Amino acid sequence: MPGYVIAIIVIVVLVVIIGLYLLSTYNSLVRFGVRVDEAWSDITVQLKRRADLIPNLVSSVQGYATHESSVFENVTKARAASISAQTPAEASAAENQLQGTLKSLFAVAEAYPQLQANQNFLQLQAELVDTEDKIQASRRFYNGGVRELNTKIKSFPNNLFASTWGFTPRDFFEVDDAAAIAEPPKVQF
Repeated sequence: MPGYVIAIIVIVVLVVIIGLYLLSTYNSLVRFGVRVDEAWSDITVQLKRRADLIPNLVSSVQGYATHESSVFENVTKARAASISAQTPAEASAAENQLQGTLKSLFAVAEAYPQLQANQNFLQLQAELVDTEDKIQASRRFYNGGVRELNTKIKSFPNNLFASTWGFTPRDFFEVDDAAAIAEPPKVQF
C-alpha cells in the first residue's frame, strides 16, 4: 500500500476521532445545561409554593396581631421579591430578605398562645417546614448540576470549544448569610 494512502487513512481516522469527541462534548454540555435548567425550574416551583403559603400564614397571624403592620408589610415585600427573582443571584438576595422577615413573623406569632393552638396556623407551619426542606434539596440539586456543567466547560480541552458553542458557566444559588438558611425557619412553638 502506498505511503500516501496510509497518510490519508490516518488523517481520516483522526478527523473521525476528533469529530466524535466534539460531538460527544457538545452533547454532554447540552445534557448538563438542560439538567441545570431543570433544577432551576424545581427551585422556582418550590419558591412559588412557599410564596403561596405566606399570604395564608400572614392572614392567620394578622387576625391575632393587628398592630404589627410593619412586620406584615415587610413579609409581603419580601414575598414579592422572591416571586420576581429571575436569576440565582436575585433569588439569593430575596432568600436573605424573606428568611429575616419570616423570623420576625414567627416572633410575633409566639406572643399569641391562641394562635399557636389554631389548627389552620399549625397546618400552615407544617407545610412551610416541608416546603423549606424541599427548597434546600432543590438548591443542592441545582448547585450540583451547576458544578458539573461549570467543570465540564472549564476543563481542557472543552474550554477551547464551549464558549464558541455558546456555553458559559452558570451561577451557583448561594446565599450571603449561609447561617440564616442553614436550617428552615423554626416554626414549632
